[in-house]
Amino acid sequence: MALGLPAVATSASAAPAAAHPVSERTVADVIPAPVQAKANPKADFTLSPLTVIRTDFGASPDTKQVANYLAGLLRPSTGYPLPVIAAPNFGWPAISLVLGHADPSAGTEGYQLDVAKSGVTLRANTATGLFEGVQSLRQLLPSQVEAKTVQHTKWTVSGGAILDYPRFGTRSAMLDVARHFFNPTQVETYIDQLSQYKINTLHLHLADDQGWRIEIKSWPNLTKIGGSTEVGGGAGGFYTQAQYTDIVKYAAARHITIVPEIDMPGHTNAAQASYPELNCTGIAPPLYTGTDVGFSSYCVSSPTTYKFLDDVIREISAITPGKYFGVGGDEAHSTSAADYATFYSHVLPIVAKYGKAAVGWHEIATVTPPVSAVPEYWDTSGTNADVVAAAARGNKILMAPANKAYLDQKYNVDSPLGLDWAGLVEVKDAYDWDPATTVKGVDKDSEIAGVEAALWSETISTSDNIEYLAFPRLLGDAEIAWSPKSTHNWDNYSQRLAKQGPRMTAEGIDFYRSPQVNWQ
Repeated sequence: MALGLPAVATSASAAPAAAHPVSERTVADVIPAPVQAKANPKADFTLSPLTVIRTDFGASPDTKQVANYLAGLLRPSTGYPLPVIAAPNFGWPAISLVLGHADPSAGTEGYQLDVAKSGVTLRANTATGLFEGVQSLRQLLPSQVEAKTVQHTKWTVSGGAILDYPRFGTRSAMLDVARHFFNPTQVETYIDQLSQYKINTLHLHLADDQGWRIEIKSWPNLTKIGGSTEVGGGAGGFYTQAQYTDIVKYAAARHITIVPEIDMPGHTNAAQASYPELNCTGIAPPLYTGTDVGFSSYCVSSPTTYKFLDDVIREISAITPGKYFGVGGDEAHSTSAADYATFYSHVLPIVAKYGKAAVGWHEIATVTPPVSAVPEYWDTSGTNADVVAAAARGNKILMAPANKAYLDQKYNVDSPLGLDWAGLVEVKDAYDWDPATTVKGVDKDSEIAGVEAALWSETISTSDNIEYLAFPRLLGDAEIAWSPKSTHNWDNYSQRLAKQGPRMTAEGIDFYRSPQVNWQ
């Protein structure tokens, strides 16, 4: 490593010298833990009304976008103008964003961050790396920096150096907008929260038994009927294609890719209630507002089913620039194994026809999907021969074990929200796992796509509900997905997590104050 810095989890030198005031957080306190971090309290940099955000001449539009994003984060709380300028480094007090000249090990998403008394320099090989570096930089400022109104404090950036890059390429969160509908503003709020911890994928569960949430122009009853309700009988809702496109763009500006999922061949009651011809009987079932699973299935033998799915996949793919399309596949208890295989022999080629690779729950491994497909392991047993065989064939496995990474599980028996079918998942439980030991026989990082923190919405309907179940467990999943395995240590992590408390409070995040953490 070019910096020659110690790993964060073992760096004794990260503690500030006694002669200097202790910063709220240092470079060694960042979440997710960096690959290398060395604190230097003698090198703290202080923002002032004269500070500028500097890019090089001829900076790319993506670099300028990151610079403007950073300025937008810092201006409300500091009250400083923080102009974004393209100029040589003339010695002004500056935060400099430099595209290129980063350590080669930073790759396409990593960064180098150096904080000195004279200024801050953030280097990366791509604009994505600059963006991820900005997320670390904002953690080095006082928590009040997250406020939306001017705060009166000394804006000190903790001194030191970081070299950082991710362990896994996919660092995902899933939000179920089908059981309960969340409007575009609520989704965008969650996107902002996810991006702070280097999550780069948002999987939207857009259709289930209880609701269909995306406009399909060739099948308008999907939203007119199927989108009209939700768990408990509420009003439901849906995204127009224009609204969905705006969400995709909002996420892209925060270097997050949207993965749309239409669950199938089960979890389909909302669609079948909208169109009788999707049922083998030709009779539409009533809308469903409960929480049972496994009772619905498309009519596998009907050509209409595949004409319908072709239209759905075509329309959504056309407004989704990301690589993947979610094809569901879980809990298809009303579909026989033979019909399940027949169904995907039709559907997977449709996905490919529209230029996408399939991602599905791990049950799709039973149909020997192409190696471009990503099975997502959600079970709790840790053994699955089909998943192991898929990994051996070359499929990358996305890890989301329900007893660790499902954010909808209760923290404890007294949790007011959540389910408990996979067990009670306290903050330490959600952190104490490793993707390379989740499924016996899938034990190489090269076999693993990454990690997903899934949030199902049977019991939640507001942004506060999302925040209570996701925070702080989401931070642990983000660290598991990003940070080197060597940094994984609960005692160290819980101390760093405690220091995130004031930051989440300043943002207004309604997080769960676990008794396992000595919150600051």
